[in-house]
Amino acid sequence: MKGLYFQQSSTNEEVTFVFQEKENVSVTEDNFVRVQVKACALSHINTKLLAEMKMEKEFFPVGREVAGIVLDVGKKVSFFQPDDEVVVHKPEKVPWTEAAGVIRDGVRAYTALYYLSQLSPGKSVLIMDGASAFGTIAIQLAHHRGAKVISTAHSLEDKQHLERLRPSLARVIDVSSGKVHVAERCLEETGGLGVDIVIDAGVRLYSKDDEPAVKQQLPHKHDIITLLSVGGHWITTEENLQLDPPDSHCLFLKGATVAFLNDEVWNLSNAQQGKYLCILKDVMEKLSAGVFRPLLDEPIPLYEAKVSMEVVQKSQERKKQVVQF
Repeated sequence: MKGLYFQQSSTNEEVTFVFQEKENVSVTEDNFVRVQVKACALSHINTKLLAEMKMEKEFFPVGREVAGIVLDVGKKVSFFQPDDEVVVHKPEKVPWTEAAGVIRDGVRAYTALYYLSQLSPGKSVLIMDGASAFGTIAIQLAHHRGAKVISTAHSLEDKQHLERLRPSLARVIDVSSGKVHVAERCLEETGGLGVDIVIDAGVRLYSKDDEPAVKQQLPHKHDIITLLSVGGHWITTEENLQLDPPDSHCLFLKGATVAFLNDEVWNLSNAQQGKYLCILKDVMEKLSAGVFRPLLDEPIPLYEAKVSMEVVQKSQERKKQVVQF
């Protein structure tokens, strides 16, 4: 059995991807399930986060977002049977590539909108970098819930992608020039009331001169606080967010909340996995019903996965890449 793994250097700075051959294993544990993988999505690997969550290994499998057919089950497994098509249980009309391609981003978007911010009809939502694979799903889920959606575009191609989405967004804010003030545009769109829910794609903590190039198009944390409405929810992916006392005081006066959304929220401890299995089941049902469609690249064969993963790891891939078997 051939698989793609990543190996981290001793300095934790360099990540390499390698193919390894391993023996086919039978189900030896009572609670295990053996699956023939039909499709596997590739996502950026946050090595620092994996280390903090005690998930490090010398060789860590790249493919964890998989869909396939059950081959064998352990003695205590009752939910699955051999020949079942699974992600959880995969709806029949959902293609393998789509099933695998929505696992991570679908669960994260669902968690951000339905759990962390309790989205309801009529709310205004700002989804930063909406043309990403995650952002595209989040926009569609927000529209399905009856929200007014605003998004940012980092390039002309992103802007055109967002403008093609149906239902149409309330506003697409082109930030590619670096001269547009997101807070001003959002306050203008909401009549000065501010946005009820913000899902960022990272924020700047300092001035542009003191931030790396990769963060130049991101809004400053003060912009997010400014455009947030009274009672608003800020969902951030910024793992090192620092709020000074004046920032906290402003959020306090607004009665606003801040919640964190990490890359591995769908892959937490066993105590939390029951909840996320329920979320994934609902995500698959919505995918089957046509509520949303993922932003996928053309599927690739396994032998191209190493090169593709190197591109994904450098965050140079906009569409979700899926390996098809």
